[in-house]
Amino acid sequence: MAVTLHGYHYSVYLRIARMVLAEKGVAYDRVEVNPFAQDMPESYLKLHPFRRVPTLVDDGFVLYETGAITRYIDDAFAGPALQPLAARERARMAQIISMIDSYGYIPLVRQVFAQRVFGPRLGRSTDEDLIRTGIDGASRFLTALEDLAARERRADGGGPLAGGAVSLADLHLAPMVAYFTAAPEGHSLMRNYPRLSAWWAFMRNRPGLSDTDPGLPG
Repeated sequence: MAVTLHGYHYSVYLRIARMVLAEKGVAYDRVEVNPFAQDMPESYLKLHPFRRVPTLVDDGFVLYETGAITRYIDDAFAGPALQPLAARERARMAQIISMIDSYGYIPLVRQVFAQRVFGPRLGRSTDEDLIRTGIDGASRFLTALEDLAARERRADGGGPLAGGAVSLADLHLAPMVAYFTAAPEGHSLMRNYPRLSAWWAFMRNRPGLSDTDPGLPG
């Protein structure tokens, strides 16, 4: 099967899909698509009418929305299972992914990382008020995750977030934490969460994360 992944080089959601493909050992082609470009190709809009990334094409089967893409990759290809079988662990994985998208992405990535790290590399001014708003939102999000980690059997919170093996929840969160901790404020805030810090120490050197590092512009 011919697998093609369309997406923006710096997108955390593209990186999530790439990490899942790496974990499953799936070879693929990648097509660069900038969702912020005014002249987005009509050919891509036929794949994704909402001008977002990523989009996966697998032998003619077109799929967008990262959660759907990652679950499809796990179900459709050989390799280690990335979704727990036990009902409670699978529900926890789904809960964490939903929390990341609903409450984590904007403060961690769009407000703290983009304002403190990414934007300045492009010559943009920094909105300090937006960073403070992001830190507040990130604190609420990380506190909730820390609480969930405290309910798991591992006393230090190290290891996967849901179940005994790395799951889609870990792969969904890791790219966002990588960006967040690139900002001094994010790096400092993470230290307040010992269980999440132990999880990050477990995840940050994983080959799928390091091999998909987009770097920074400039």
